[in-house]
Amino acid sequence: MTVLLVGDIGGTKTLLRLVEVASSESKDIALQQKILYEALYPSQEYADLVPIVRQFFGEAASELGNAPAPSKACLAIAGPVVGDTCVLTNLSWSLDAKRLKNDLGIPKLGLINDFAAVGYGVLGLPPSDIHTLQAGTPQPEAPIAVIGAGTGLGEGFLIHQVNDYRVYSSEGGHADFAPRTELEFELLQYLRRRYNLDRVSVERVVAGPGILSIYEFLRDRFGASNAKAAKKSPQEIAVAALEKSDPLCEQAIEIFVEAYGAEAGNMAIKLLPYGGLYVAGGIAGKILPAIEENDRFMEAFGQKGRVSPLLKAVPVHIILNQQVGLLGATVYAARLQ
Repeated sequence: MTVLLVGDIGGTKTLLRLVEVASSESKDIALQQKILYEALYPSQEYADLVPIVRQFFGEAASELGNAPAPSKACLAIAGPVVGDTCVLTNLSWSLDAKRLKNDLGIPKLGLINDFAAVGYGVLGLPPSDIHTLQAGTPQPEAPIAVIGAGTGLGEGFLIHQVNDYRVYSSEGGHADFAPRTELEFELLQYLRRRYNLDRVSVERVVAGPGILSIYEFLRDRFGASNAKAAKKSPQEIAVAALEKSDPLCEQAIEIFVEAYGAEAGNMAIKLLPYGGLYVAGGIAGKILPAIEENDRFMEAFGQKGRVSPLLKAVPVHIILNQQVGLLGATVYAARLQ
């Protein structure tokens, strides 16, 4: 058995977990991993990651009765990882895998981007952790795509190499937003004027803050001034839409879902991911009824003109496991040689 340290490191919180695994086979990780201990820490209260991990090891030792000695570690970082180093986007930490190995006494340690971790997590997901929107016609060894709206919009892909997949992150969420309807064209112009932008990225629309922007666009466009049209959070908008208690919120989520589906379709025609397109992020699972209502997501996904028939064979899945990134870090750590 091998003990692993895995973590999800963000500007707000750091989640660490000790895991015991028997093998490095991706397809078996989720089923045969044993979680020994985990804890959550406020990132901004620490000057560096090392003090957090040392505190975590001390707490784990008290809980487990012995000092943990992981032989491998993978830390998923909310920021660009270049050459096993990372400067966090929203935190004044500079992380280096070599330094962390020496300071923490872990022989093998890797740093990966947090959305790359989601990509590795796809390889270890059990069937119970996914909800299928379109079964498609899966092809072994075909590319796999991952897209996920949360605070921002992450996009990545997996390419088959030899006997397994290699994960690649991207900055696809910063591609141009491509409006498809008159209302979406108006939304584009609204965002350009409001934020004084030369261009609007798809992340401005397909992400948590995008839900709020769409709602405010509709509110301002229709001159809504009643109590229900007061300032709301993205979460409040989503809840009101699912409860069907506010037509403005319902329309905002409809536009969001269609824009999400269209961007997923854009990704699919570029990659032809017949190994599956997986929708991750914290939003999709929470608004699943809106995604499935009237096939709104899949209608937008498949409306690609002459190449639309190609997308009917792409399997499309919603990831229900909100800790898929930690699962991916576990897969990555287990593979370290």
